[in-house]
Amino acid sequence: MLKVSSLNQYYGGSHILRDLSFEAPAGKVTTLLGRNGVGKTTLLKTLMGLVPARDGIVEFEGRNLLRAAPYERVRAGIAYVPQGREIFSRLTVAENLEMGLATRPRGSDVPARIFEMFPVLRQMMGRRGGDLSGGQQQQLAIGRALAMGPRLLILDEPTEGIQPSIIKDIERAIRTLASTGEMAILLVEQYYDFARSLADHYLVMERGEIIARGLGADMEKDGVRALLSV
Repeated sequence: MLKVSSLNQYYGGSHILRDLSFEAPAGKVTTLLGRNGVGKTTLLKTLMGLVPARDGIVEFEGRNLLRAAPYERVRAGIAYVPQGREIFSRLTVAENLEMGLATRPRGSDVPARIFEMFPVLRQMMGRRGGDLSGGQQQQLAIGRALAMGPRLLILDEPTEGIQPSIIKDIERAIRTLASTGEMAILLVEQYYDFARSLADHYLVMERGEIIARGLGADMEKDGVRALLSV
């Protein structure tokens, strides 16, 4: 579904992403791991068109989106849950979820499965986003992304600063979404055990390059944990 080939990105004279190539297939969770500062978030922002790429191919369902604007990538079916959640704190939960319907036909409803995965959101529809706990805000951010009915869901460190009980809820939700086969999931994560539990495929980044890749089931055998140690 997503195929990235020879992707390069620069900040000024600094070469940040270095000839990256990988795929994220439909119905699978592709997990991207790496220490802080290796370029993971820059990669996601480049995939979304939020920072420009120098060259390469970002092919999504057969279309090269390398020069497409961010809104065009969203319309194509790519949803992004950024690090830090970035919900609209002054809007209610209901209004935040409705923002995710921007690419849907007028009059569309928030999909029921969002409330099945995250029941707390239904209970808090009238509450402002800024009044939710960190874990509830993360659920809201994922729900907002799912409201558009994406074909590719990109998640940037969804467990950051989240209590263990909600991490389990998010883990179950990601597993459920992947099992439907209707979307590809690209998950950036520092929490190794969470990543290993979900990964169908893994990628490890170091200094803007992919230095290791393989099946999620082989992460222990391949020594991925050691690659992430400081």
